[in-house]
Amino acid sequence: MKKKLFGIFGPILISAVLLVAFFFAPFKIDVDSKRVLSDASTSMATNVLRGNAIKNKAIGSKEYIPFFGSSELSRISPFHPTVLAEKYDRGYRPFLLGAPGTQSLTQALMMQSMGENLAHKKVVFIISPQWFVKEGVTNDYFNAYYSELQTYQWVSDLKKITDDDVYLASRLMDFPKVKEDKRLCSALKNIISGEIPNPSDKHYINLMINMFSREDELFSKIGMVSRDKTIKKAEKPLPMTYNANELDQIAAEIGQKATNNNPFEISNSFYNKRLKKKLNSLESSQLNWDYRFSPEFSDLQLVLSRLAQEKADVLFIIPPVNKHWTDFTGLSQDMLQGFAKKVKYQLTSQGFSNIADFTKDCDTQYFMADTIHLGWRGWLKADQRIQPFLESDATKSPNYQLDGSFYSKEWQQKNPKSIR
Repeated sequence: MKKKLFGIFGPILISAVLLVAFFFAPFKIDVDSKRVLSDASTSMATNVLRGNAIKNKAIGSKEYIPFFGSSELSRISPFHPTVLAEKYDRGYRPFLLGAPGTQSLTQALMMQSMGENLAHKKVVFIISPQWFVKEGVTNDYFNAYYSELQTYQWVSDLKKITDDDVYLASRLMDFPKVKEDKRLCSALKNIISGEIPNPSDKHYINLMINMFSREDELFSKIGMVSRDKTIKKAEKPLPMTYNANELDQIAAEIGQKATNNNPFEISNSFYNKRLKKKLNSLESSQLNWDYRFSPEFSDLQLVLSRLAQEKADVLFIIPPVNKHWTDFTGLSQDMLQGFAKKVKYQLTSQGFSNIADFTKDCDTQYFMADTIHLGWRGWLKADQRIQPFLESDATKSPNYQLDGSFYSKEWQQKNPKSIR
């Protein structure tokens, strides 16, 4: 009888023991070699963004600068920040922390997980207008980049409850994926009430951190593809010596050739694949779109709070939306200027004064690669703010004055016209 039972349950028991040993054994996977960090810096792989092992090692080093953003970072061209840094052998390398769909909430959790690795770092943060839709980040985008490890780590590290914590806990409870985790929900409800999670929930959360941290070490390289060849190819049109006027001429020439099959100055491939067959339905389709009223403004406040706590020195970049395209779809450029005014007020009133606002470059030729993403001349103009910012040796500590009112629904719905 015992032999029969072992024959049935023995393999299951052995598998469980081996799995536990696999997750908790002391051996370590190579996740912090120079080659791994280099590949990870441009991979924008989901496992890297949701994990800690690779990105935190890179951000804690002197070599890599965190570039937070979304889909614009994934489009490698001769004027992409990584390409220019490589070609001209600059003293920094961008570590791209974003992908299509990453917005402020995801970025805030990533920053939270970095801890002191972010302290006193220079940071580039790209704020995309299209994040600021009426409902904020969509459920699908949130799910794609949600990190249990980073969320559990934040809960575990809590010593006292702040306005940031209450807002983050409340915001996380908006998403079904979070609500599925009953023990985490219990902890979040405590936080919303201003209380540290109870010992039972914290014990469970700490066990989960151990498991997810081990999983991160073991599997964070999955899906991470080197883009070295793409970057080297993108370098070829660039002159050996950096000259802004020469590079601007090259950018215009590349842009002209790349956008010659449509009247919108949109890259030919993007136009053919994404727009050409749908033009009739897209005309005047964005007349009622508005980026001035959104929970994303309060999600952005989480980012600002984290940057301020670590005394990071930040350059914010606000890209435009292609005017040729907005004229066709009806998206209001006046509305976009109102959006920019509101964001800049939120930044500057709290001491974040280093802002490259390019929203008025919406009709600069070949500034955009498509409808919403920086293109050849756009990245070049951005570089003329990025390079001096990152290569400056200034050690002045930023002076931030955070204002909790930016977490309020009143601020989310505030009309920029009423801001003085």
